[in-house]
Amino acid sequence: MSGKCTVQSATIVGVRALPVSVEVAITNGMPAFSIVGMPDASIQEARERVRAAIRFCGFQMPPDKVVVNLAPGSLRKSGSGFDFPIAAAILAASRQIDPDLVTESFLVGELSLEGEVKPVHGMLAHCRCAIENGLDIVCAPSEECAYVADELAVHPVERLSSLRAGGFGRMAPLRVPPTAPAQLDYGDVGGHEVAKRAMQIAAAGNHGILMMGPPGSGKTMLASRLPSILPPLDEAQRLETACIHSIVDDDVESLLAGVRPFRAPHHSATMAGLLGGGNPVRPGELTLAHNGVLFLDELAEFSPHVLQGIRQPLESGKIAITRAAGNVVMPARFMFVAASNPCPCGYHGDPKIPCTCSAAQVNAYQNRIGGPLIDRIDMCIDVGRSEVDEVLDCRGGTDSATLAAGVAAARAFAFERYRRCDHRTVRTVPDMIEVCQMSDEAASLLRAMGKAFNLSGRGIMKVLGVARTVADLGQHEQVGEEDVAEALNLRLRHTGGES
Repeated sequence: MSGKCTVQSATIVGVRALPVSVEVAITNGMPAFSIVGMPDASIQEARERVRAAIRFCGFQMPPDKVVVNLAPGSLRKSGSGFDFPIAAAILAASRQIDPDLVTESFLVGELSLEGEVKPVHGMLAHCRCAIENGLDIVCAPSEECAYVADELAVHPVERLSSLRAGGFGRMAPLRVPPTAPAQLDYGDVGGHEVAKRAMQIAAAGNHGILMMGPPGSGKTMLASRLPSILPPLDEAQRLETACIHSIVDDDVESLLAGVRPFRAPHHSATMAGLLGGGNPVRPGELTLAHNGVLFLDELAEFSPHVLQGIRQPLESGKIAITRAAGNVVMPARFMFVAASNPCPCGYHGDPKIPCTCSAAQVNAYQNRIGGPLIDRIDMCIDVGRSEVDEVLDCRGGTDSATLAAGVAAARAFAFERYRRCDHRTVRTVPDMIEVCQMSDEAASLLRAMGKAFNLSGRGIMKVLGVARTVADLGQHEQVGEEDVAEALNLRLRHTGGES
């Protein structure tokens, strides 16, 4: 017996599914079953799963030499999603099924020993790959595929034996849109009106913010409620973000409902855990926070070399991981929010509880964060402990709906300004100065404070950016002295020095 067949599939590299051709050749010779084309161990193990599934479903494993080539050969492949396309290509090459049934489609799925087709991680990424290549997709029934079934023909297959029927059904598009879960509300936070204002400014302009304060002052509460005042993801962002989370097998329902991701890794996270890595390369927390919020609580407790690794992504909005096999670039454009105690005991600067740390201990603790990282954070605020009455009467404070309305209005105002400037991106200090249109008083204040606090060039850009956002919140075309003063107050901590 001899024959050949080629079907299409894909392998996950970083946050994308790259197309792979599964070529099967059956030739005369000693019985053998080999897979070539830089497969990993999980694909090599597919030989036993495919053999068992084919026999259990009533088909015959060809008694000749079977060679499976995964092309292109220069790309390393990984994952159990090649089980189903390999089995289907073998059956088509041996004419046990009609080759036309599978040769014009995109196949992905893991096989059980009884021939059941199972979904794999990254089904949304596989669907995007099928769309980009103009192919239908044949896979296990999956809710993730139903989200894109209106623009992609999805053919669900539950068992390998279903190929014997000679045709597939088509999955219906999702008629009921995903529902967003209930979110935490700023109305639950007692006091902290100044901090809430800072969070609104951060949300309106996608600014990074660092909160310093004693234990129990409410830093984590303030950060965890930030997604409730951010605008929902648009359609393109929903699919892009959901694809990334699908690869790591996260629930994507809330993302497809428009809720921005909120990632809060523990301070014991490694460099690979934050930036991504492994073999094959998988996204880290920075990429999982793409289009959303990355919150690093207890910032000074993170390993210093791990913290310094996020400096470049904060500027570029992407992560480039270099390996011997090549470079993998993953998106990482997020709002950076951090919280930290000011010292080891936590009470440095507290007006009521004395600090037990020496000056050297305080400096050493704060220096763990590093000046270069702090310089990349737009705002740095002190968060003090609320009074008892403020905590007990928390319902009287500003809620998320009020803050979100201000954020939406500011973003709409900024977009109109951006449109009038022919969608020109601000890249330099002169560009920022032109966009701000500062009054003479505002420019004088910035010049004086910049000299007094030794603001760097990046620091000046950060102050101008925050001042422009403050003006947008006030619906002002020109950045005034009050806008610059508020931006400086959010940039320079009360203890003095540049943040």
